[in-house]
Amino acid sequence: MWGRSMVGRQVPDAGARRTRWRGRALAGAIVALAMVGAACGGGEDAGSSGGSESTEPAEIVPGGEITYALEAESSGGFCFPDAQLAASGMIVTRAIYDFLVVPSEEEPGYAPYLLESLEQNDDATVWTLKLREGIKFHDGTELDSTLLKNNIDSWLGRYPNRVSLFLPFVLEQVDTVEIVDDLTVQITTKVPWVQFPPFLYGGARLGIMAQSQLDDPDNCDKELVGTGPFMFEEWVVNDRLSAVRNPDYWVTDGDGAELPYLDRITFRPVPDAQTRVNGLLSGEYDVIMTSGAEATEQLDAEAANGNVSLTQTLKNAEVAALMFNEGRPPFDDEVARRAAATALDREEYRNVVTFGLFETASGPFAPDAPCYLEDAGFPEYDPAEARRLVEDYEQRTGQPLEFSYLHGNSPADTRAAQFVAGYFEEAGMKVNLQTREQATLIAEALGTEWDMIAFRNFPGGAPDGNYPWWYSTSPVNFPKMDDPVIDQLMDQGRSEPDRDKALAIYEEVNRELNARVHYLWLDWTQWTIATRPDVAGVMGPTLPSG
Repeated sequence: MWGRSMVGRQVPDAGARRTRWRGRALAGAIVALAMVGAACGGGEDAGSSGGSESTEPAEIVPGGEITYALEAESSGGFCFPDAQLAASGMIVTRAIYDFLVVPSEEEPGYAPYLLESLEQNDDATVWTLKLREGIKFHDGTELDSTLLKNNIDSWLGRYPNRVSLFLPFVLEQVDTVEIVDDLTVQITTKVPWVQFPPFLYGGARLGIMAQSQLDDPDNCDKELVGTGPFMFEEWVVNDRLSAVRNPDYWVTDGDGAELPYLDRITFRPVPDAQTRVNGLLSGEYDVIMTSGAEATEQLDAEAANGNVSLTQTLKNAEVAALMFNEGRPPFDDEVARRAAATALDREEYRNVVTFGLFETASGPFAPDAPCYLEDAGFPEYDPAEARRLVEDYEQRTGQPLEFSYLHGNSPADTRAAQFVAGYFEEAGMKVNLQTREQATLIAEALGTEWDMIAFRNFPGGAPDGNYPWWYSTSPVNFPKMDDPVIDQLMDQGRSEPDRDKALAIYEEVNRELNARVHYLWLDWTQWTIATRPDVAGVMGPTLPSG
């Protein structure tokens, strides 16, 4: 098993209360969020040269409640076998559920959480999962190996009356799941699977559910029962999801104090980034998330004045891209994809749309992530070449290069789409802009009736995690791309035990994605979590493993 160390650093910014993280995913914040005393602030002072946010302020005030404004609703619910969870949904799952493993700053990048240990045999085909003892679900039942096997079987599509939409493909190399004793399960894989641990986390999509939720045919998606720091209270779709403190949570902070600190947390879907910022500044919200440039610029200024605390990261960032539907015209034709790629001035997009805040992407792997390449061969901006390619396409097919372009319905998303469409039309393409609620874009992408979608995906870390997004036969290969070179490389990388050789394989994946123009990369996503100054603990506590 190989990974990459994730190390934190703070960038001094005079007057600003801000922490820039190169480390843990921000979705790990929930368990240690706390109100702090007026004399404490939200972390280290901005001028400090310390290496990380202080996750245990000197004067924590137990109790209280916060409202966390998310960028979207989770339209598919929270029954893990068939949930369609984007970033907002993942934050909610971290409040209600625990995971077998979680991201860690230490090698190999993931650490046991619900598991006491995770061991592999020499060729990474047999994995032994041992649970911690005495962990209880919110309904009072105990977590044991039988329930663990039932959860895993539900992911695999092997559990009665529980259908999984895409996890059976994601985990299709799992051969057998066997109970060893009351706390231990053994998984055997069909091939050596060196990077298997990240798939037990699934980007916060694989929380462990209680038997009562797993077996509920009607309410599995909305009656949430986990082992996490907060217990589900109610969910009013498109308004709020609230949860209350789990008094029997098994994790403590570094001083042995019980977690979580808060009595209640309420999540509210607020699709418009400006509304989230305004709500934070007015006190309506205590915590917000954003990856939008306009909101980030405003929050940077507010942090400089000491009005908010920021935690920001580009580590293992997702990439924002325009995704082509290669399953139908016009983008089943590589010439059409290349025409779009060469038509867009991506540096001008960076300057105008993201105010120069976000770095133009060279591929799916961000700087500091494994397999990043400064130059991965993406086509350069060339308007004359774009016009030539448009003419080539139209002459060969007898059809205009015309397509729909789906994007989020926020004002910022609309402005970005209009900017991009202007370049396409300048090159001779005809673009039909269509808006969608962000929560519906995943379901839309799973279908076939679209041409181009503005999308954000592919967080870094273990490159094998992108197997389901790019493999030709995957049900979540949204672009419907059929590239045998990608398939072969992804199969090789999955089973390669030598870290350097595996990295070289995934660097070739990076180049092949660009050589065939399977995506039009825009920028790497910088996430910002902004809080009121009296809220701290954004990066969460030290993991049980240390």
